[in-house]
Amino acid sequence: MAQVVHRGRWTLEDRADGFYRELPVEVPDGAGALTVRLAFDRSAGVLDLGCFGPDGFRGWSGGARDSFTITPGWATPGYLPGPLEGGIWHVCLGLHRVPAGGLEYEVVAEAGIGAPPAPPNAPPPPTVPARPPRRDLPAEPGMRWLAGDLHSHTVHSDGALTVDELASLAAAGGLDFVAVTDHNTVSHHPALAAAGRRAGVLLLPGQEVTRDTGHANAFGDIGWIDFRRPAADWLTETERRGGLLSVNHPLANDCAWRHPMPRRPRFAEIWHWTWQDRRWGGPLAWWLAWDPDVIPLGGSDFHSPAQGRPLGAPTTWVQCPGDDVLAGISAGRIAISSGRDAPLVLRVGDEIVVHGGDGTYLVNPDGGRRVVFGDRRSFRANPGPYRLESSDNSVIALVA
Repeated sequence: MAQVVHRGRWTLEDRADGFYRELPVEVPDGAGALTVRLAFDRSAGVLDLGCFGPDGFRGWSGGARDSFTITPGWATPGYLPGPLEGGIWHVCLGLHRVPAGGLEYEVVAEAGIGAPPAPPNAPPPPTVPARPPRRDLPAEPGMRWLAGDLHSHTVHSDGALTVDELASLAAAGGLDFVAVTDHNTVSHHPALAAAGRRAGVLLLPGQEVTRDTGHANAFGDIGWIDFRRPAADWLTETERRGGLLSVNHPLANDCAWRHPMPRRPRFAEIWHWTWQDRRWGGPLAWWLAWDPDVIPLGGSDFHSPAQGRPLGAPTTWVQCPGDDVLAGISAGRIAISSGRDAPLVLRVGDEIVVHGGDGTYLVNPDGGRRVVFGDRRSFRANPGPYRLESSDNSVIALVA
């Protein structure tokens, strides 16, 4: 067993000089497993944890874990299994929060020679519940509206559910798709297709590219995006590989969007779960100030049922051909509602169609208002976004 220990104290000066720090670990040829343990006072600060091998990225768990194991056949969620190439590996720490007095830490890395340890027991897939009936919604020829959530997490980052458990929860809520966007990793991608088939839900591969100055969702089976690079590179590389990049929760606490972007992404998560009082015009004002041509998306940022952020709240609706949700998003055929069964405003051809909006205001792209009478009403559409508002000016639904 080869062991390497790093100990020290991170200071405010260290945090100012560079967010990411890499600690070298020599892994001998023939190693069957690499286990890393991180210790620090979690009541005093926050350190993120990840790993890079000689051939590149091998995993990330941020502040969600204090240890991980990588073997040829299995790895801790968030990390990539595969051969352990001999040479210098690096444990990557992110100095997310360092107190004024500094933060002591210890990293112990052990590389075992020979047969790897047995993997931990995985829970069996949950029983798939009955799905609620789909809503009967008008769509353009060859299209249909699918209901989903574009922001969710599993045990592969800081979520509480396995991929199968997340898919089962989506089916119970009547969702057609969920983008699984674990932080700075793609270790969940191999599990998505099978879990989605079992639950009858389309699980979209994604990753939440995460820095202390803002997060973005990269959608598509495009491989890992290097979060250490500038955000402009996230956009360029995601698009080069055929994916879509969306700015996440631009108005938030310490993860609000503060990245300079010479060229702006086409998408932004305008409706995030934190928009609880929708009389507050901040998200709409940010959208108009950032770029009114940006296509709005919605996401619950689901982590755990215990947090009180329901999966699918808000619900993003995508009008798409068959199951090609990413094609529908790319084309901007997007509507957002507070939930799967909440009032809706849809763009269908040259019409705006309101469902369940009796007694609401339909707000036009120019800010003009009209009162909606009846459960289903259609109006001639103009270019630009529409929204439904209640009598107290709360936003109820959006359509791009």
